[in-house]
Amino acid sequence: MIQDKAFKAFLYISGVVFSSLLILLCFLLVRESGPSIEAFGFKFITGRVWDPVNEQFGILPFVVGTLLTSFLSLFIALPFALSLGLLLGVYCREGIISEVLGFTTDLLAGIPSVIYGFWGLLFLVPIIREVEMKFGILPYGVGILTASLILAIMIIPYISSISKEVIKMCPQDLIESGLSLGATPWEVIKGVVLPYCRSGIFAGILLGFGRAFGETMAVTMVIGNSNFMPKNIFSPGNTMASVIANEFTEATKDIHLSALVEIGLWLLIFSALIYFLGNIVIKRYEVRR
Repeated sequence: MIQDKAFKAFLYISGVVFSSLLILLCFLLVRESGPSIEAFGFKFITGRVWDPVNEQFGILPFVVGTLLTSFLSLFIALPFALSLGLLLGVYCREGIISEVLGFTTDLLAGIPSVIYGFWGLLFLVPIIREVEMKFGILPYGVGILTASLILAIMIIPYISSISKEVIKMCPQDLIESGLSLGATPWEVIKGVVLPYCRSGIFAGILLGFGRAFGETMAVTMVIGNSNFMPKNIFSPGNTMASVIANEFTEATKDIHLSALVEIGLWLLIFSALIYFLGNIVIKRYEVRR
């Protein structure tokens, strides 16, 4: 039928358009970062000094800050997100608790990141500062730990929502069979539910990590915006996204602007690499199911 052919053609065109947009994005990033790539080469990644005034650009502190905040936030969020996913997917599939927690989770996912940043500045930073003073640490308040806590709160809804939906897809007869054999609910979750759903859960974890890896505004407001290598999780720092947000509008030199664009290019490369490795793990889990 004509309608079927037209719809199929529309789908193909949409795929080509979105693929072309990605290729165009990569092309523009490479072109605009060309002067920086030519001037600094691989030292751009390994360099520790970021000094636009003297035209010294090394982004290793920003790479470290990005990885620290991303992995630390994932480490903090994972127990809460998986617990919430198991609660809504196994114990409270229906009822008022499921509806309230589901609505709250969706609401948290929809809050703009700048609101999280304001909340972090007004509520979380004073608490972190008090903790630092009690342990004899310089009371910055802002820093890697503060940014990681904000990111952890932001990614919990993503991981828990996907985990909940995947866990709900686990066949009920498998769960009931485990219980009928005398297994405890925890043993059923450990031996049946989690192995069956591990690829989907890992996909949710990967989505949450990607959300934390590229977050800009909330991190920019609470990380301290220091261009030096962070000494510990309480130190102020910067991420690759936050330094772009801070300096892009103030970049008056062509080489400075090109360096910021190259940061965006490396951020895209790292994100693509993470998702590529994540998809390999997901496919491996799916094969072993």
